[in-house]
Amino acid sequence: MRSIYRYRHRIRLLAAAALFLFGSTLEASEDPYLVTYSHQMEEPGNLEIGLNEVAGAPKGGNSFLSSLLELEYGATAWWTAEFYAEGQSTAGQSAIFTGYRIENRVRPLMREHWINPVLYFEFETTNAADKALKEIVGHDTYADQLVPNAVARREQDREAELKLILSTNAKGWNFSENFIAEKNLAGDPWEFGYAFGMNRPLALAARPAPCSFCRENFRAGFEMFGGVGTLREFGLHDTSHYIAPCLQWQVPGGPTFVVSPAFGLNRNSYGALMRFTVSYEFSQFGRRAQRLASAGPGESR
Repeated sequence: MRSIYRYRHRIRLLAAAALFLFGSTLEASEDPYLVTYSHQMEEPGNLEIGLNEVAGAPKGGNSFLSSLLELEYGATAWWTAEFYAEGQSTAGQSAIFTGYRIENRVRPLMREHWINPVLYFEFETTNAADKALKEIVGHDTYADQLVPNAVARREQDREAELKLILSTNAKGWNFSENFIAEKNLAGDPWEFGYAFGMNRPLALAARPAPCSFCRENFRAGFEMFGGVGTLREFGLHDTSHYIAPCLQWQVPGGPTFVVSPAFGLNRNSYGALMRFTVSYEFSQFGRRAQRLASAGPGESR
């Protein structure tokens, strides 16, 4: 438990340093999902920094805390890029760095439609000790993560992941469906998974006066996600599935918090997981960075 504390402390120091260096007006994204993606894209030039944590206690294993640092940048109105650095700490074992991910989302249709498609491409380099649980594919089960850190960290995985994201907004509700295909570049077969989510704000009309705890600053919903086998063994046999209610609080002009307990739906799943995230959006970070880079000696920055 001491190693868990040390790891969390380092991540929080890194997030605090980022706030100090790049502080600006803070905003947040709209949807409370932690696994499912909607068609919501990052505003061009904006940078969002997020810290995502997952805590669990698997049957027959030690409790763990997984932390994932997320940097999301709006390259254009139709292209959002993200970088993830992740690690985990397992009670009675160690705190280790487990890898990184590079993600790109492209929205081919910019106008709002009944169904809004987004194409997702990701490359990741992680080791087998990864417990971020950012998605569930193939025959992933809780038993895969019972291997001690000292052994699991030796197995390196390089994977490519594709997603088709379909998302709809209707009368305050968002409905999102993700179809996932993941491929280990060492030669394993394609693995498949899904994620589905729906949410809406607690109030659609905003009050005229500033208010932190007004209902319109909260969004509630749920998501469901799991694996559907591989190209060779497609189906629900030996797969795991979860349902997760989610609640988001967006502080006006400040950070966004999301809490989402996830509950396993079969014997291959974790019984329960607690997931939490806090994120900050820095407006026009790209423009500010360009001004800093182009400012000559003695010029005002």
